[in-house]
Amino acid sequence: MCPRLPNISRQRCLKQVLNLAVELASQGREGKPVGTIFVLGDDQKVMQFSRQTIFNPFHGYPEEERNILNPELRETLKEFSALDGAFVLREDGVVLCAGRHLSAALDSTVDLPQGLGSRHVAAAGITSVTEAIAIVISESTGDVRIFKDGAIFMEIEAAALSALLFCSRVLCHAFPMAS
Repeated sequence: MCPRLPNISRQRCLKQVLNLAVELASQGREGKPVGTIFVLGDDQKVMQFSRQTIFNPFHGYPEEERNILNPELRETLKEFSALDGAFVLREDGVVLCAGRHLSAALDSTVDLPQGLGSRHVAAAGITSVTEAIAIVISESTGDVRIFKDGAIFMEIEAAALSALLFCSRVLCHAFPMAS
């Protein structure tokens, strides 16, 4: 079941982040697999439960240049996806930072499937203590998982990603106003 999204802007931002995640998971970056986390929403609380691990590459740039809805930002996000840590985005799509270590501990009663790594634990942890949504790309499998309320509520397996990406491109080409 999908979480309730409070407004159209957040829905558009979630769609853009998910499209980017699917593309990164399917194609990698420069032929290499990529694993990363995008955390969308409840940014003030997310920042309280995290810390910057590197200099923030988005610091000092105007918000319109840092918005996920800005097509010119796409390649920058792909490039920075190789950094350790998470991207944190406001609900309106402004990227606040990259390279953020998510420190929220996951409740020991939460049972994630075997084989999921630290990115997934971090995503489950941060979404268990905030109202944020986290989208995780698994570097080892290429699967994309969306977390809400400390649990996986959507999973897209790597085998389905190429078909999903292809269908998305065909639809966008056939119906340019639909995106």
